[in-house]
Amino acid sequence: MTKAAELAKMGEVLTNSQIGGRRNIIINGAMNVAQRATSATGLGSGTTGYVALDRFRLEKADSPTARYTMTQDSNAPTGFNNSMKVAVTTADTSVGADVHQYIDQFIEAQNLQQLAYGTSSAERITLSFYVKCSTAQTFALDLVNEDNSRYFNTTYTVSSADTWERKIITFPADTASGFNNDNGRGLRVRWTLVAGSNLTDGSVSTAWSGTQHIATNHANTWVGATSRAWQLTGVQLEVGSVATPFEHASSFGEQLALCKRYCNALMNYGSGDVATNRAYNADYNGGTNMSFVRIYYPQMRADPDSVTYGSNATPSSTDYSSNGLLQLYVTNSVNWRIYDVLLESEL
Repeated sequence: MTKAAELAKMGEVLTNSQIGGRRNIIINGAMNVAQRATSATGLGSGTTGYVALDRFRLEKADSPTARYTMTQDSNAPTGFNNSMKVAVTTADTSVGADVHQYIDQFIEAQNLQQLAYGTSSAERITLSFYVKCSTAQTFALDLVNEDNSRYFNTTYTVSSADTWERKIITFPADTASGFNNDNGRGLRVRWTLVAGSNLTDGSVSTAWSGTQHIATNHANTWVGATSRAWQLTGVQLEVGSVATPFEHASSFGEQLALCKRYCNALMNYGSGDVATNRAYNADYNGGTNMSFVRIYYPQMRADPDSVTYGSNATPSSTDYSSNGLLQLYVTNSVNWRIYDVLLESEL
């Protein structure tokens, strides 16, 4: 790169305020938060969704053969403590035409307004991440504007097997369609793991469009044998065409609070040990009815759409809200405890 080009890049960094402040639009990009579990097995078909590391889903389409274990792994590039590791436990040597398995993260639409998409002032954005894979191959990656069905598909290449590599991809601005200013799904960032022949047609995008190709030029080499793995960490999405160093300035506590907006684990959720899990007693309402009230923080994205709990008595009803109140009513029990409460309001 010439000196003039370097100066131009630096000017763009300063113009887009990439130095200082919070730059990373991705949440939990360093894979430090795993409220549900640090390991989940048998993934890839019926068991998908948010299963381990916060904000990152493992999803599928059609009826895939490959199965995985996802773990929060301590193997990571210099400067990081954790990565997401997806290890093959059942191989797939003949991927079905419509099969798709992938990792994704949804970003709230109201957190994307600074991109100015849908206007003449729309910004370019840059995605950077560290990846390590058991095989050297090409992987597909795509962005989806969930509000307006706009797509951009591209690829990245793992050059050396079993080696941490940093990938940097800059996406053009989209002046045609923006994002709603609400708390719904705005942008999806998707890393394809496995893709069938019906998903790998077309060409790599050069501009945002209404045509979705998903996984152009994707190879499935890595999933052809057990014990192979794909790992990810240091994920950063920022305004501009320059990938700045990963934003470590955001502390674990800040990242945990951001994650709790979507998943709020109360009472040491997931420990599996009731005796040491700070079980809570409740207020006696008379007869055999008791109630438990707990304020949780921070405020969630919306009223939780599901609640998981453990108890030696079954709550007869639940009441919870995005404002931070959880109330459980328990009947027909004399000696009981509530533990392992998980509230979810995922995108």
